[in-house]
Amino acid sequence: MWGLTLEAALDRTDLLAEPVVAAIRDWKSDGLFRVAEIDPELADTVAFCERYAVPLDVSANCVIVAAKRGGDVRLAACVVLATTRADVNGVVRKHLDARKASFAPQEQAVAETAMEYGGITPFGLPSDWPVLVDKAVTEKPYVVVGSGVRRSKLVLPGAALAEIETAEVLPNLAR
Repeated sequence: MWGLTLEAALDRTDLLAEPVVAAIRDWKSDGLFRVAEIDPELADTVAFCERYAVPLDVSANCVIVAAKRGGDVRLAACVVLATTRADVNGVVRKHLDARKASFAPQEQAVAETAMEYGGITPFGLPSDWPVLVDKAVTEKPYVVVGSGVRRSKLVLPGAALAEIETAEVLPNLAR
């Protein structure tokens, strides 16, 4: 598929972050998940898509957002297609009932997810985090997302993102 060599994800757990392995093992149908090894220097979306001939509109980015209200800070994940951006200050802030929402600092995102920056994925996140998914992502037959590490990517049906236990599909999450 595209310029990627895909393998069953659970056959190549060496290409996945530990929380991602656990999430896929617990998944209803682990056969949905394929993994492709990539050059970790090309993990960033544009470089990855160019090198591996993956269209931007099937590459989905997972960003970690910090939503603040008073002294409380809640973390959440947002999944949007690479051709769009998450509406953090509008849709995300309102949906999470926050006064302020912003991208979580890199160090915090890495520490809280136990994943590598540039490889963060919605699979294997802390169980109390909302995973906000743009509806357009779920409508794609296949999407490419992070694997928890920079040296690989997961490929799976877009609809699988809606099946994450804490997923909330939002029609206007992305702009």
